[in-house]
Amino acid sequence: MQNYTMKLSVIIPCFNERKTIELIIQKVKSAPYKNTEIIVVDDFSTDGAREILQNKLASEVDKVIFHDMNRGKGAALRSGIQAATGEMIIIQDADLEYDPAQYPKLVGPILSGDADVVYGSRFMGGEAHRVLYFWHRMGNGFLTLFSNMLTNLNLTDMETCYKVFRREIIQSINIEENRFGFEPEITAKIAKKQCRIYEIGISYYGRTYDDGKKIGWRDGVRSLYCIIKYNLFR
Repeated sequence: MQNYTMKLSVIIPCFNERKTIELIIQKVKSAPYKNTEIIVVDDFSTDGAREILQNKLASEVDKVIFHDMNRGKGAALRSGIQAATGEMIIIQDADLEYDPAQYPKLVGPILSGDADVVYGSRFMGGEAHRVLYFWHRMGNGFLTLFSNMLTNLNLTDMETCYKVFRREIIQSINIEENRFGFEPEITAKIAKKQCRIYEIGISYYGRTYDDGKKIGWRDGVRSLYCIIKYNLFR
């Protein structure tokens, strides 16, 4: 049986996710890991998600943080992480690409005392994943490889959303990136802290751009810059 003694803070950054925000909150609440704190950070949504969070969903989560302007995913995570009180913190995108049913295996290495940080890899293990964009996969692979060369880690999926941290680890890190540069930045900084990092294979239900996927090639270029910046010049 899962050990629920450690509280898991679930940080959900939300920007224009009106179609999925209610369902992802329901999925988090019904996840097998029950000792959770749900923190949603609305990054100035303009599609109606903000109003849903202010009214219908306000009582369904523990905290809702509203940004007064659109600042980016990294900025939303920074706000949520600072507000978290759980012993563990996990990042959960507001879309439906990642399944909260997998929380128990993601937090397992931390609960057992083996890990400080756990990455959920879309590219290892036998879990189901939606088949989508070839060049996105190649881009993710290249960025992970280049990051590994500078961090001396052997990750398979540096860009994954699912990252779990001991709270004292992630709250001790100054998060500087405001957009998708968060991923290579945080990877470089936990590598320098010599954290015990584990990887777990996860399922992945990728979205198309018609479904609302936001990340693009410019974010890939920024990630490349961040790999160099945070590994060599910080």
